[in-house]
Amino acid sequence: MEVDKLDDIKIYQDAFEIQRIGNEAVRRALEENRRKGIPIVFSINGVIYYELPSGEITTRSPFIEE
Repeated sequence: MEVDKLDDIKIYQDAFEIQRIGNEAVRRALEENRRKGIPIVFSINGVIYYELPSGEITTRSPFIEE
């Protein structure tokens, strides 16, 4: 599929600014979770991982008691 290039540089500048704001928000949320001891949840290739406050990374949910 071919995508036409946009001639208006402002659209690209706005997109980069939105991405910058989003990246900053994610960085702050991760910092806050670590500070509060809340596990960080992320996915790679459809597999869900949890980064525990200890720094350990596991696929076992810390939110479900077994």
